[in-house]
Amino acid sequence: MRWDPTQYARYSGERGRPFFELVARVGASAPRAVVDLGCGSGELTVALAERWPQAQIRGFDASAEMIARAPRETPVRFAVADAREFDATGTDVLISNAMLQWLPGHDELLRRWAARLNADGWLAFQVPANFDAPSHRLMRELAESPEWRARLHGVLRHSAVATPAAYLDLLAGEGLEVDAWQTEYQHVLRGEDSVLEWVRGTGLRPVLAALAGEEAQRFSAQYAAALREAYPQRPYGTVFGFARTFVVAHKVLPAR
Repeated sequence: MRWDPTQYARYSGERGRPFFELVARVGASAPRAVVDLGCGSGELTVALAERWPQAQIRGFDASAEMIARAPRETPVRFAVADAREFDATGTDVLISNAMLQWLPGHDELLRRWAARLNADGWLAFQVPANFDAPSHRLMRELAESPEWRARLHGVLRHSAVATPAAYLDLLAGEGLEVDAWQTEYQHVLRGEDSVLEWVRGTGLRPVLAALAGEEAQRFSAQYAAALREAYPQRPYGTVFGFARTFVVAHKVLPAR
């Protein structure tokens, strides 16, 4: 699947807010090596250099299209890389913002990163927790309808993330101190079919990648009609509830 940086950036303010709320809970004071996995087009990663100016900051993303849009006049080093192959050895702070939901079986990745993270290191990630929301449920139901089942069966997953409690248990079992919580944002989106435009940049991508041009347009039109009923447009905009799970884990130095 190809990413469209322009489409993804349409709601950059709303998408960026969880990143800053996640990083604000990381207690590292003077890390040497900071990594942002799934950094997208890199604008948020640059803020890490402002937070920790003495650190070497690297941003990795699997999308060449996204990395091509990353800022160039910055101390941050950007590269195309698969997060599943990342080795956390030598890392003091590992950030992952809205990326792990794309990686089935990422529990094992978290265990591996936690094991290899530097002592006194921090692992912080955020994932969407709205897979049962109308936006995703209606997409799955349409994909499994008689018209689309043959083309789209198995393209969408019901749930790609765990609960805050499950993530806490996983990382606490690896010896880390864990803070896990969930926030539901009430975004007010402007414009026609704004919820469709939001998911077009993220959750709808597997469907659009599986369908040809006219089919993709027809599916999008049917999906848009269902979304308009579920998320009616108000005079001030369309309210789009979006739950996210946050986890910040600290690999505490052993007592002397």
